[in-house]
Amino acid sequence: MLPVPGAALRERRWRPSAPLDVVLTLSPHRRGGGDPAWRRTPDGAIWRTSRTPEGPGTLRVTASGDEVRGQAWGPGSGWLLETLPSLLGADDDVAGFAAMLARLTRSHDSRHARAAAFVAGLAGRATGLRIGRSLRVFEALAPAVLEQKVVGREAWRAWRFLLRRYGEPAPGPAPEGMYVVPPPEVWRAIPSWDWHRAGAEAVRARTIVNAARHAEKLERTTTTTAEASAEADRLLRALPGIGVWTSAEVRQRAHGDPDAPSVGDFHLPGIVGYALTGRKTDDDGMLELLEPFRGHRHRVVRLIELSGVRPPARGPRMAPRDYRAF
Repeated sequence: MLPVPGAALRERRWRPSAPLDVVLTLSPHRRGGGDPAWRRTPDGAIWRTSRTPEGPGTLRVTASGDEVRGQAWGPGSGWLLETLPSLLGADDDVAGFAAMLARLTRSHDSRHARAAAFVAGLAGRATGLRIGRSLRVFEALAPAVLEQKVVGREAWRAWRFLLRRYGEPAPGPAPEGMYVVPPPEVWRAIPSWDWHRAGAEAVRARTIVNAARHAEKLERTTTTTAEASAEADRLLRALPGIGVWTSAEVRQRAHGDPDAPSVGDFHLPGIVGYALTGRKTDDDGMLELLEPFRGHRHRVVRLIELSGVRPPARGPRMAPRDYRAF
């Protein structure tokens, strides 16, 4: 595999301090099948594009034994390799989570002890999972807004259309059809008819366009430490059209927040309730069940989602709508 002309290859090798599953850790950044910014190739490599503070870049990540190899192309290649450990969860407090589970399993409250033992079993089957930080807020925000109150296929279709039309081809020898997310100023200039062609109605379009005006301020929230996610939550939810669910989805990916559960998700409370108690619940019930795990509530939800435990289906799936026909 050779880089295309004008896109010099840069490389970094990194050894994580604990077992790491690259696919599990990076999969939250994938927005459905055919995502122009995320690809897994038959050789097992994960490809991602990003618009970094230094410009567009393409990243290829592979793992062999206890070593991760990152290869990058484009103006943003140096930044992508510098932040590769953060993307793969080097800052994730896995040891703190393990200590929490150990303490809870010894709890005098039998409900907490049973739930912790169940979650510990899930964690033992996903030892390589990390909550990584992309450090790119707007790149996580735009697709999250597209996913508001619609089924995934509908949102992913819009994401593909907009990236292919307004993004730029990925630097380097990326798989065919990969593009870099457009910069905020391009999102602000997308005409109404292309939002319509993408299948995104005016409300979601306005939310993204308005957020793009504040992108620079949002990106600065990744430069602090433990307080970064809380500050990002405050700024995000001050923007029209962005509520608790969208804020959590952004902070999970951009800030690597292990305690940002997606409250407001249509399916999630039922899944979490069924996994931990055998009964479906609502958002308030989910938060009550997750309270003993405060500090790692998103991580617990992620483990439950990966487990495949689901309540019995009792009706047809919600069909995707097509705003292009309206």
